Amino acid sequence: MDRSSLHASSPRDWFLARGRKVRCDERPLIMGIVNVTADSFYDGGRYAKPEQAIAHALELLEQGADILDLGAESTRPGASPVSEEDELARVIPVVAELARRITVPISVDTTKSRVAQRALDAGASIINDVSALRCDAEMATVVARSGAAIVLMHMQGTPQTMQKTPQYESVVAEVAHFLDERMQVAGEAGIAKTNILLDPGIGFGKLPVHNLDLLDQLSSFTMLHRPLLVGLSRKAFIGHIVDRSVDHREWGTAAAVALAVDRGAQILRVHDVAMMADVVKVAAAVRSRASSARQEHYA
Repeated sequence: MDRSSLHASSPRDWFLARGRKVRCDERPLIMGIVNVTADSFYDGGRYAKPEQAIAHALELLEQGADILDLGAESTRPGASPVSEEDELARVIPVVAELARRITVPISVDTTKSRVAQRALDAGASIINDVSALRCDAEMATVVARSGAAIVLMHMQGTPQTMQKTPQYESVVAEVAHFLDERMQVAGEAGIAKTNILLDPGIGFGKLPVHNLDLLDQLSSFTMLHRPLLVGLSRKAFIGHIVDRSVDHREWGTAAAVALAVDRGAQILRVHDVAMMADVVKVAAAVRSRASSARQEHYA
């Protein structure tokens, strides 16, 4: 791959979502999580009804969310699949009502092309596909035709199997190669590089040591020249380190988010929007100042 030409045509500091230019260069963006599910690992069941999910989404916007990510099928380790009909019934009313009331981009977390199409028709502009276009052969066509943004995420295995025996020779190199390959597949299907975001899939088919390596070496993924989305919020590897249940991992999450920003993350997918927005602002200010100081030194 010609890295220089890719950089010229696909800058890391913005992406397109159905013709809308979304900038992430001034500071990293906060993607607020809205789980319209009964079994998500942290807040499953709290917002399962449309009116609950809508109210929670509006609250996250007040707290500072730049993007809302709606999901109606849990992808936690061991989660059971959800039928297309159930996923549609859960998420589409929420997307439609939010699209009528808000202006921030709406992302829908799904691997099903029909759910993606209906969500886009209802007003979504980003599809967050944890399978990176591998689960449904029609997904790439739906995204390309709509001009939506697409999040391509790395996952070893499926949610049902991913944490059984994850193995890597070199997790950072293997994840980078996978994301590069999936970008090429997306491009061949007609998805513009300007519409692609990348997610290394922390917690998806990784042991704690793999997650730590990915977090430590996030800057390696800047070579792919696309905005980097990172989901760290309250994940099991953080609980493993701090020895706390999922309800008490906010401070561990804050540390991980600050490190992710320092290492180049441009979109942070989180549950605790108000708290993490402050973390991101401070970490981004330090990163920006450090970058300016280096430029001044070499000027």
